[in-house]
Amino acid sequence: MMSRIKAIINESISVKTVLVQDQQMMEKIGQIVDLVTEAFRHGNRVYFCGNGGSAADAQHLAAEFSGRFYKNRKALPAEALHCNTSYLTAVANDYSYDDIYARLVDGIMNSGDVLFGFSTSGNSGNIIKAFEVAKTKGVVTIGFTGDTGGKIRELCDHLINIPSSVTPRIQESHIMVGHIICELVEEKFFA
Repeated sequence: MMSRIKAIINESISVKTVLVQDQQMMEKIGQIVDLVTEAFRHGNRVYFCGNGGSAADAQHLAAEFSGRFYKNRKALPAEALHCNTSYLTAVANDYSYDDIYARLVDGIMNSGDVLFGFSTSGNSGNIIKAFEVAKTKGVVTIGFTGDTGGKIRELCDHLINIPSSVTPRIQESHIMVGHIICELVEEKFFA
């Protein structure tokens, strides 16, 4: 048991080691920090979406902005798109599960807003449709995926593709990168 526990932790560390050595990825994260900070400065909003554990990560990161990260400060306009279960179940039933985020993007997002989409495979139909609609509205799209980026790769303005094909390792790095973005945006915006 102990050797398996250590192996899983080392697997996670290995993914993060590859990530931190990727200079382009480090620059990309910095660009996203600047982009999100500027969106907030211009009165835009930031939205998050995902499925399963990625939905939990999306909700968690939205709360870091709308609540707080480190500083006691005013709330920033951020929210996860999946928190209204009545909406989700109605749209999934009446239209399709693939439409749940696209309809919200169309209904509430504006040009200059930012949409984070979490999909470890990069192939989640509802994230793809949301990004397609976002493109037509001038919404900035940021995809968080695994190694290949999947189909979302072509729809992203910015892609954080974690160098792994193992879902738990990808999600562990998604939340780490998300925390970095939240921490640095908070520092910059409230400097």
